[in-house]
Amino acid sequence: MAKHLDLEEQEQLDELKHFWKQYGNLITWSLIAVLSAFAAWNGYQYWQRNQAAQAAVMYEEVERALQSGDSARVDRSLADMKDRFGRTTYAQQAGLLAARAHYDKGNVEASRAALNWVAEKSSDEGYQAIAKLRLAGLLLDKKAYDEALQQVSGNFPKDFAALAADRRGDILAAQGKKSEATAEYEKAYKGLDERVEYRRLVEVKLNALGVDPTAGQAQLTAAASTAGANK
Repeated sequence: MAKHLDLEEQEQLDELKHFWKQYGNLITWSLIAVLSAFAAWNGYQYWQRNQAAQAAVMYEEVERALQSGDSARVDRSLADMKDRFGRTTYAQQAGLLAARAHYDKGNVEASRAALNWVAEKSSDEGYQAIAKLRLAGLLLDKKAYDEALQQVSGNFPKDFAALAADRRGDILAAQGKKSEATAEYEKAYKGLDERVEYRRLVEVKLNALGVDPTAGQAQLTAAASTAGANK
């Protein structure tokens, strides 16, 4: 009986050896690949956390520079941040802050440069949209209408689509293109929630162009009231 078991064990061992000889390398390399991928993922997560922590520190430095009113220090801090942590959301937030600070100080070109960087480099659609809307406003002030329209053309995230239409309306109105401006303002009006205060401003713009966006709704309400009274 013992010899029979020994023979069975030997056969199993031989089968295992044969199996390993045939597939051992494949299994080993597959295991190495999986473990390497796992290690790389952990390393990437650590790198991201480390980058975010360092970027947060530098973002605070940009904020301090803004509070001090030192434009040169703002530029240095932002340049360093763009160079080292340009892909982080902290850098993009810092770019928007710097753009506002430069604009408030009357340095429009520096503001445009900061907004351009965010619009071109940001991986966040929201920050990119904000930068483009603000940049279009600066270009509109400069009467660079074609460039301004280019910034607010194309697709925008849903939350910013109405604001982009409103800005296109501003640019077209400044060019004297009344019908095109009206169409864009109407898109903006319809796209904004009625609870949003900015919708009232778009309504004022439409009124200035001789359009009452509430007229259609008033007619529907009156028709509904009449229908209800006739029942």
